[in-house]
Amino acid sequence: MRPIIKVQNLSKQFRLSSREAPFMLYDTLKEALVEAARVPLKRLRPSGRPTQETIWALKDVSFEVMPGEVIGIIGPNGAGKSTLLKVLSRIFEPSAGKVELYGRAASLLEVGTGFHPDLTGRENIYLNGAILGMRRREIDARFDEIVAFAQIDKFLDTMVKRYSSGMYLRLAFAVAAHLDPEILIVDEVLAVGDANFQKKCLGKMDDVTKSGRTVLLVTHSMPMISQLCEHAILLTNGRLNKMGPAQEVIESYNAMCGVESASK
Repeated sequence: MRPIIKVQNLSKQFRLSSREAPFMLYDTLKEALVEAARVPLKRLRPSGRPTQETIWALKDVSFEVMPGEVIGIIGPNGAGKSTLLKVLSRIFEPSAGKVELYGRAASLLEVGTGFHPDLTGRENIYLNGAILGMRRREIDARFDEIVAFAQIDKFLDTMVKRYSSGMYLRLAFAVAAHLDPEILIVDEVLAVGDANFQKKCLGKMDDVTKSGRTVLLVTHSMPMISQLCEHAILLTNGRLNKMGPAQEVIESYNAMCGVESASK
């Protein structure tokens, strides 16, 4: 059987600062806008020797995921977990190596990613379905279920930029979980909602993982990894530290953090 995800010698480098270059390339529009706002303030700082700093958020990461596998990605803050998901989601381009995905992928990353703010909730549901390559009748078949899960029926024809963060998150999760992508990529977003929403999402994630879809999940919740994931990946300092059965990887992470295993 062919892997549905292949990551080969993947590396991602970011430039932290450079005062000598009049023109810089940024990975996202957001980064470019933030830098534009900083430019006038730089004139107020003492002029020093020009510097250029870079950091490798990912370095020589390689792994394969088979169809239907549910993989948890864990590690300390700054380990490269979210960067990895953004490369897999085509938000970031790799600096070296390559990523191959053999299936439709839907990503649920930080709130604010994936929807057009000037389109309504209804329009964004159909837009996301079209991006996934779904036909209108396929989206129609899931539409009512998505709206009911997100609980935004009264605001369905309101532009999503008017939504609260909770409404936005509910709709984003409902779309990603119900439109049947072959690959579902989920970052630590389930921690944003209230307790009832988290419980509802966890139940849906359990359904998704049992449906045969491939899931990559970043979370700091080890119980969630234990419940949902067969295997896990441990990242440290941008490198793949360990990959294997979820409980073994969790124990390695706990040992690294000085946390005693619950099984002892």
